[in-house]
Parts: sequence; structure tokens; C-alpha cells
Amino acid sequence: MGSRLRVVLYCLLAGVIGVLVGSRAWNNYTRVADVSAAPASSAAAPTMAGLQTSFAGVVDRALPAVVNVSAARVVRNPGAGMSPFFMDPFFRQFFGNDFGQQYRAPSQTRQTSLGSGVIVRSDGYILTNNHVIDGATDIKVKLLDNREYKAKVVGADSRTDLAVLKVDARSLPVLPFGDSSKVRVGDIVLAMGEPFGIGQSVTMGIISAKGRSNVTEIGGIQDFIQTDAAINQGNSGGALVDVRGDLIGINTAILTHGGGGNEGVGFAIPANMAHSVMEQMISHGKVERGYMGVLPQDITPAMAESFRLTDTRGALMGNVTPGSPAAQAGIQRGDVITEIDGERIENSNQLRARVSLISPGTTIHVKLLRDGVAHEVNLKLGEYPSEQAQARTPAPGGSYQNPSSALSGVTVQDLDPDTLHQLRLPGSTRGVVVASVDPASPAADAGLQPGDVILEVDHARISSTSDFDRAIRRAPGHTVLLLIERQGSTMYLPVQPE
Repeated sequence: MGSRLRVVLYCLLAGVIGVLVGSRAWNNYTRVADVSAAPASSAAAPTMAGLQTSFAGVVDRALPAVVNVSAARVVRNPGAGMSPFFMDPFFRQFFGNDFGQQYRAPSQTRQTSLGSGVIVRSDGYILTNNHVIDGATDIKVKLLDNREYKAKVVGADSRTDLAVLKVDARSLPVLPFGDSSKVRVGDIVLAMGEPFGIGQSVTMGIISAKGRSNVTEIGGIQDFIQTDAAINQGNSGGALVDVRGDLIGINTAILTHGGGGNEGVGFAIPANMAHSVMEQMISHGKVERGYMGVLPQDITPAMAESFRLTDTRGALMGNVTPGSPAAQAGIQRGDVITEIDGERIENSNQLRARVSLISPGTTIHVKLLRDGVAHEVNLKLGEYPSEQAQARTPAPGGSYQNPSSALSGVTVQDLDPDTLHQLRLPGSTRGVVVASVDPASPAADAGLQPGDVILEVDHARISSTSDFDRAIRRAPGHTVLLLIERQGSTMYLPVQPE
């Protein structure tokens, strides 16, 4: 037994020694591994440390300034009244004159919609969307602490989809304006509002894009901030804030595929635009916008090639209204505006948005390209006029089917006095009118419409179908640049062959 015990003890001692040796070797190995990995972890450390794990402090400061907006509208019922059955004298002599009153459809109905708003001044001024309160006869505002006020409309602007409300209150919580021009794609943002009327809510995302336009039918001046922070029904008019708690946008719209819910593509009006519109509404009760008198267009690669431009940046002047501030400053059709007051102009929507924020009577410095040569002019802005565009249709008459591959499927006709009269064009107008466009043709894809008057083809003036024929035969198989007149304005239209 003694020998056996000694054997067991020796085995145990050997095992302990093995464990100790293995443990020291493993520690040495891990120390070597840690040293070799040290540069990578130290490089990543600042990035991880820079991440914010909670926005509770920002929310605590900002959310009290975000309100619920309830707007009631009275809508007429076109089917109101009583059925003739109930007016029949035969039945009324038995059941009395009140027979059927309980079945009478109401002549008016009351509809209520919910949205959000942002308190921007402590004395009761609130920013929201125009579409939230449009047509409302009764507007109520509810704060986070359940205080409720009746609001009146100070001003509303459909072109930017903004409205300013006023409630009779003092010392309200306020959300300060940030500088929306300094936000960058990738910045973290918080969307605040009251989706579906369930109460104030906060969602987080990033700035997905800036300067978005032509993405929604809401508003005529579009320069949206795009975000993937969840925006749903009822969020309209709410706040988009940065991580400092500053207001950088007014939540306005979402892009859906018919479902109506959030799909990660939401749009907000930049705070700089909202602030400018708000100040004008409070001061004047309306928005006074600068007016140049031009129809700007985006520059496509085909246009850039035709105008001998090095890139597609800038806004092409498709039309310059005679006698307008732009015409008086010497700006011409075909000019490309590249800069206003030192700010680069990337596209036509940026030009429209930039000018709309400048007060009438202001003189601006404009840089432009004309035939590839740089020019500079000073332009005194006028006041933006009301728009009353009327649709026009072409008159029937003789037609010509052109053989160009780019313009195949387009039927044109000469302008005669009757056609000029129906199109409401001056008698001096020269060109050909588009009688029809094949929906499957390249011209239809480019946007050419019946009733358009073609004035130029590849910069060559057109006075008749014969001129048109000769012009398009000179560019078979190539992109054709048209200058057209539509509803009193001219614009360039590139048509690419299939």
C-alpha cells in the first residue's frame, strides 16, 4: 500500500508541475500576442471612445419643445340631403313632415388630422408644415406636459410647405436653431415628433443625403435633408436635431412604395430655410422671395457635351424672361450660372432655393459661363410674382414625320396663324409645333410633349418643317439638343437615340 500511495502522490505532483509550466507558457504566449496586437487596438480606441452610448440628455432638453398639432377641417358633403323617397307627399301625410329626418346625410363633416410642431420662440411661436394645418378651421397645440393651447396661423407658405403658429403663452421651452449648411452626410441625427398620435417619440439615424429635390409633390422649392431616422405619419412638422440638440430640419415627408409606413427614406426642410421663412412670416405675414426671371435646368452629360462644358455642375438658363432682372443684368438663354455671392451652384434646384431665400431688392454677384467663357454680372433681384400657368394643346393640321433615329415617333407641323392663336403665342414666333409623340419613343422619354414648339435643333434656328428636316438629318444617330417653348417659357431638351 505504501508503494502504491507513493506512486499516486508522484503522479499528482507531476500533474501539478505540468499545469504550472503550461500556465506560465500560456501567459507568455498571450503577452506576446497582446504586444503584437497593441497597435491595432490603440488605433481603434479613439474611434470607440468617440461613440455616444446615450442621447438621453439631448432628448431631455429638446423633446419638451416638440408639440402635437391637431387640426380640424370642415368638409362639405356632396351627397348631402334627403332621398326623394322621404319627400313623397303620400308618405308624409301618414308619417308627418319630420318623416325621414333621421336618414338625412349631413351637409358638412368635420375631419381632424394630427401632426407635430416645434416651439422656436418662448413667447409662443411654433414651426410646422403647411400641409398639417392647410384648410384648418380649428388648431390645437399640446405640449409634452399636457398643457393645451388654441393656436392661430401667423403665416403659411405652400412653396416650402412651412407654416408658423402662435399660441398665447410665455416662457415656453424652445429648440434652438442649428446651422443646417454645416451638417454632413453620416452625421447622427434624432427625429422627434408624435407619430400616429401615440405621444412624443424619438428615433435615431444618420444624414443620408443633402440637397434632395423632386422626391415628393409637397412644396415647390425642395432642398431636403434625407435621413434614415424613422419618420411616420404624424411626424410631419416635427424636429430633426443633431447630437447637440440643435434644430437642423423640420420633418416633412417620407418615401414609400404604397405602404404608407417608414422605409428609411425621410425628408426634412433645412433649418436655415425654415428660419428665413419664419422670420418673414412673423415680420410681414408672408414670404417675399427674390426673383431673377429665369427658367433654370439641370445639365445632363448630353447638354454638357453640346455646350462644350467640362462637367455637369451649374444651372443652365433654359429661358430668360424679357425685361426681368436677369435680362436687365445681361444674362442670356444658354448661360450656365456657376456661383452666386461666392456660393457654388451645383444644379437648378440649388439655384432656385438660394435665390428664394434672398430678399427682393438685394443685389447679388453672379458668375456664369457663356460659350465656355467665364463672365461676372451684378443682378438686382425683383419680387417673385404669382404663377398662373395654363396648359395648351396643339391645333390639328398638316404634319411631318421626321426620319431621325433620335426623334423617331415625333410628328411636327408648321406654325400657322390659327395654331399661334390657340397656343397663345406671339405672331412673330418661328418654329414647328409638336403634334404627337409616340409614348415608346426616345423623345417621349426625354419629356417632349404635344404642344411644345421646337425653336432650335442643335443650336440651329427652325422656322419650318423643312428647316427641321435639314437640321435633324445633319445629326443621324447622335443626341439631338432641342430648344423648345412650353407654356410661355423656353427650355433645352436633349433627346438621345435608342
